[in-house]
Amino acid sequence: MLNRVIKISFAAVGAITGYTLTRTLFYVNETNASQEIKIALYLFISLVSAVIFYTTGNKVIESVMELFDKVESAIQKMTLYELAISSVGLIIGLIVANLITIPINKVDVIGVPISIAVNILFGCIGIGLAIGKRNEDLFEVFKNKGGFSKNSKGSPGPKVLDTSVIIDGRIVDICRSGFIEGELIIPGFVLEELRRIADSSDVLKRNKGRRGLDVLNILQKELKHPIRIENITIDEGEEVDSALLKFAKRLGGKVLTIDYNLNKVASLQDVTVLNINELANAVKPIALPGEEMTVQVIKDGRENGQGVAYLDDGTMIVVDGGKKHIGESISVMVTSVLQTAAGRMIFAKPKCSVNKIL
Repeated sequence: MLNRVIKISFAAVGAITGYTLTRTLFYVNETNASQEIKIALYLFISLVSAVIFYTTGNKVIESVMELFDKVESAIQKMTLYELAISSVGLIIGLIVANLITIPINKVDVIGVPISIAVNILFGCIGIGLAIGKRNEDLFEVFKNKGGFSKNSKGSPGPKVLDTSVIIDGRIVDICRSGFIEGELIIPGFVLEELRRIADSSDVLKRNKGRRGLDVLNILQKELKHPIRIENITIDEGEEVDSALLKFAKRLGGKVLTIDYNLNKVASLQDVTVLNINELANAVKPIALPGEEMTVQVIKDGRENGQGVAYLDDGTMIVVDGGKKHIGESISVMVTSVLQTAAGRMIFAKPKCSVNKIL
């Protein structure tokens, strides 16, 4: 029943459209045709238009509904920030279009259709330009020039957490110590990835995912650190790391991670990264050449005769000639310290060997 009503409504619109076109045609051409011919033309064109609109009504409705579904789907994928700047772009585009079409509106017959087309065109252009600039920092011009910035009021700024740093768990102790200030932000796609890991069939992955969820609970409930979850989704096939960096750059925040590769990519995209591994390396005690320490050699090293020991903080000590002391606690003297991307390595010799040399 509803389908028939819609078709009849379309037919009525078609008849009115046909009548209007015929009347405009007679007005423009100023024809001297008889009244009977005019009436016949009115009826014929109105009838043809009504039939066309009636037969195409369903197709038009289906096309419009598909368009509405696509628009709704696109809007659902957009963040509130993207929706806001799209609206601003649309408004600016419509303002420009209306200014341009002021003289066009006065043209008979074609003025209104052209004005509508121009409004649609400039509206789409405005949205496209605004969306294209969504990742740019509007305050970048004022930074480092005595002007203002997003964090000009002394705010430490938000920190965006990735999956690796949540699973790692050391973020809890760092927050408890008070070294991290500001809001911690977890994007929705990171939380979804964490949930997938927690539901994995692999026991190791499942335990990691559950530990990550426990870390978030500790931060939010026990430490009561300000945490905000941004309901952001990513397109199918898009990498989580790429989406994370885009989000952090748009937000003007910093990324908290322990992922070495993410750290490198972020530096190329001018996104500030706080790497907990780098922090851990920075706070390790400094061993100076000539310093003595007692270590337990636990395994042999790569080179012939070398032994390997570890400090309590995990720093690896390569003991030259320490292979024969595996399983023993010996006194060693530091000969050199090497700082690498993976951490700090200490090279040493057994103190007895040094004494013999001396």
